[in-house]
Amino acid sequence: MWSMLQQRLLLALPKTGWALLSIGLFACLWELLWGIGVADPRLLPPPHIFLGNFPEQLKFFNTAQRWQIGVGQNSGPSPLQALFLTIAATAMRVAAGLLIASILSIAVGVAIRYFKLFDRLVLPTITLLSPVSPIAWLPVAIFVFGIGNAPAIFMVVIALFFHMVLSTVNQIDGVNKNLISVARTMGATKRQIYGRVIIPAILPGLLVVLRLNLFGAWMVVLVAESTGVGYGLGQVIMMARNTFNPSLVFFTIALIGLLGFLSDWLMRLIQRRILYWVPQTTEVLNGL
Repeated sequence: MWSMLQQRLLLALPKTGWALLSIGLFACLWELLWGIGVADPRLLPPPHIFLGNFPEQLKFFNTAQRWQIGVGQNSGPSPLQALFLTIAATAMRVAAGLLIASILSIAVGVAIRYFKLFDRLVLPTITLLSPVSPIAWLPVAIFVFGIGNAPAIFMVVIALFFHMVLSTVNQIDGVNKNLISVARTMGATKRQIYGRVIIPAILPGLLVVLRLNLFGAWMVVLVAESTGVGYGLGQVIMMARNTFNPSLVFFTIALIGLLGFLSDWLMRLIQRRILYWVPQTTEVLNGL
């Protein structure tokens, strides 16, 4: 157990080092542009400015009570508590929307190929709505769900659902026909072929699509939160824009980037657990 842990740490250290080097080079380039006067610190403050004043940035994250009449500056949660509440609220909306969208899209995609009538009735509509930007659904979300968590989660679901349905259909169409023929030769029913051949075959591709859509979920939830949901990173971005606070904007952007990176890392861990039978070829390819 300990040797396995050591081996994983040794494999992770080079990747972590390259990641830190990449981010460090980007930050150094930004600082250089600021140092030579190309980047205006009032509009594009360098990292040492918007990351250096951490306590000053935290006081803006208590968005739930900021606009309430009669609420004092010292009321409500502390700045650090407000930061964690804001992160937890946004992450919850992303996770809930991602879970709902993945279950619905896989179920609808499998049903489209399983039932011919369902295919003919549903697939054209999904193809028609797929190119529509998720932002266009924001008024619908507000009309139907009002203000709160529901419209934000709905926006995440809408942003992922149509593309994931089409991806599921394409993944099913791309399953090796020899596998299906062998299953039929062995007497498998249609339900058994889908349950034991097709769905396991499409899972690796679907999880990759899910990882890519995870970043889209983070983008969309910020737009939905800007309409007013209490705590949320989208509310912080909107307040920073309205008060012309570039330091808070870039501080929140850096925080969102870190959260997206951590959520992608967590998704990769889940992917490895679920797809235990799939060989990890990325390490081999990176070593070539």
